[in-house]
Amino acid sequence: MMIATKDWIEASYNAGRSWLRPLSGLRAHQEHQSLVPVMVPIRSLGEHHRQRIEDHLMQLEPQDRYLRFGYAANDEQVRRYAQNLNFVRDEIFGIFNRRLELVAMAHVAYSDQPGTNQCAEFGVSVLKKARGRGYGARLFDRAVMHARNEGVHMLFIHALSENTAMLKIARNAGATVERDGSESEAHLQLPPANLDSRMAQLVEQQFAEMDYSLKKQAKQFWDLLGQLQQVRQSVRDGRHQAAE
Repeated sequence: MMIATKDWIEASYNAGRSWLRPLSGLRAHQEHQSLVPVMVPIRSLGEHHRQRIEDHLMQLEPQDRYLRFGYAANDEQVRRYAQNLNFVRDEIFGIFNRRLELVAMAHVAYSDQPGTNQCAEFGVSVLKKARGRGYGARLFDRAVMHARNEGVHMLFIHALSENTAMLKIARNAGATVERDGSESEAHLQLPPANLDSRMAQLVEQQFAEMDYSLKKQAKQFWDLLGQLQQVRQSVRDGRHQAAE
């Protein structure tokens, strides 16, 4: 079906507005007066990121690991989870800092059971040093958009009832949260995909790829500069020793 030029222009405009939207349910300033970022580059992760994902999860503090997995997962269980990620069936997103360290990630797991292929489950983790920046909410927004474009009608979040941060994100998005003792189940009904949602996803993907490329180039430059400085220092030390 042909799409009119004016529809493409309108969709592109709406995608830009969506990209610059404020975080739902979050203030522009945190209590410590730091700004919540509006534009966060979120990159799709693939098989070649498996080790970085494992490193990220292994850096989670015990309480964060407990909230992420719903139990006190040991190192072996965390490694097994990372090694068993299915990058073909599921979608994994990540946020990198300027050192290309994975500081936040989300896992959208699609159901492969008959009759439930229009459902998906969302899980997220953020390193302690990257908290307070709205990364969890941004990853949730991105997961909702991607799942919607993939034809998912219902997104589920299974979390411990004490995981108030995750449940707040779900509630702010309009999800229904049901508590059963120490565990809670949230579900969010997603609208059908449209041109706006597909254009918004395309814009965010392109921005994330450009951001990652720039960070990679910057890191390579600073790494090279650091190596040159080490060589220069070694030469200076050699000269001093020879002078003695």
